[in-house]
Amino acid sequence: MTQQGVRWTADQVLALAPDAASRKAGSRLGAAGPWSETGSSGEGTVWGLCKGSGSKPYQTVVDIADTAGPAYKCSCPSRKFPCKHALGLLLLWAGGDGGVPDAQAPEWAEQWIGGRRQRAEQKRTAGPAPATSGDPEAARRRAEKRAERVTAGAMELEQRLADLLRSGLASAESSGYGLWEETAARMVDAQAPGLAARVRELGAIPSSGSGWPVRLLEECALIHLLDQGWLRREQLPDSLAATVRSRIGLPAAAAGPAVRDRWLVLAQYDTADSHLTTRRIWLYGEESGRMVLLLSYGAAGRAPALALPVGLALDAEVSSYPGAGQLRADLGEQFTPPTPTAVRPAGVSTTQAVAWYGEALRDDPWLESWPVTLDRVIPAPDGDGWQLADADGNSALPLAASARSGSGLWRLVAVSGGAPVTVFGECGHRGFTPLTVWPEGPGEPIPLC
Repeated sequence: MTQQGVRWTADQVLALAPDAASRKAGSRLGAAGPWSETGSSGEGTVWGLCKGSGSKPYQTVVDIADTAGPAYKCSCPSRKFPCKHALGLLLLWAGGDGGVPDAQAPEWAEQWIGGRRQRAEQKRTAGPAPATSGDPEAARRRAEKRAERVTAGAMELEQRLADLLRSGLASAESSGYGLWEETAARMVDAQAPGLAARVRELGAIPSSGSGWPVRLLEECALIHLLDQGWLRREQLPDSLAATVRSRIGLPAAAAGPAVRDRWLVLAQYDTADSHLTTRRIWLYGEESGRMVLLLSYGAAGRAPALALPVGLALDAEVSSYPGAGQLRADLGEQFTPPTPTAVRPAGVSTTQAVAWYGEALRDDPWLESWPVTLDRVIPAPDGDGWQLADADGNSALPLAASARSGSGLWRLVAVSGGAPVTVFGECGHRGFTPLTVWPEGPGEPIPLC
């Protein structure tokens, strides 16, 4: 946002929800009934009083114009950000039916808004904090010690893989998950979280359905390749060595030059385990045509702080992380708040999408998928599965099994209605995972995840 006349869609608002329960509760509060003294300003702030269970209504205010993303303040006791009241207020505002009129902010809202503006100005005029050099010799010794631990872990893992192949893949079915969890714990001790994650995936393959021995052998080969890449990293080109370090799980800073562009938010979705919630945000540069990936993390059960709803665009700088073919980037300075845009990324055929994924694998053999926008495709059933077929050709991409469950597939089918659509998603060896769809002709992007 954000000029006063530009409204977000309901999907863009709900994309800010920290979890499904907040999304459902916020949707119930997106009507005028519980609200009073609502208003919005041309500077991009929205406020209102929401009737709750107590005698006093909750004071809710949202600053949508903050370049770092929407900021929220509510007097309710919820520890979620945004809370259901903030979501409901934004949904009421997004409806554009007069439920949130232009108004002068009340004192309680103005006080919070003014404080934020003042702190932002002080931060801007103060400039970046001076970097601390630390002790470079101590840093070098720590890096060498960690490299030794990773090397020991990689060699131990190589022995485990050799034992598995010597005893036969069928033995993995009787060994159970405990063996792999123990091995993964050893990789954590070796400070190689990337190897640990791959080992845990091995444990889920045996008895996972028809053809599991083939899948297990494929994953073992990729882990062996990663182990050998680490053990022979000094012989690799710099870019491939950086990719190996990244896949092993060693930290690295975004060292690429800052690229300023107007970045369109293509998709945002979360994955979670028992320790961490990971948010993946895909951006497309309107001028550069580049795609970059932002990663944000939150503790288990809590949403990451960074939230960029699909369909918005922001004037900002991004810096790339090292590694061959790596698309991960760090979001730098943002010059304007995110605003809706009618721009769409250029699309390609399903054949070209597969070719792009193949080319990317040359630089990063451990790559699970590659971002791509498909132009003029039609979702169609294919036996027990679904596929995206080229409207103007005779090729198609099967949808990944994970994409065939949930409401995303049916939303995609409903938007298409048998007509060609533009779809952004991730193309990989397990199939295509659609993340966002645009209808043929003018229309807002619709998230599918």
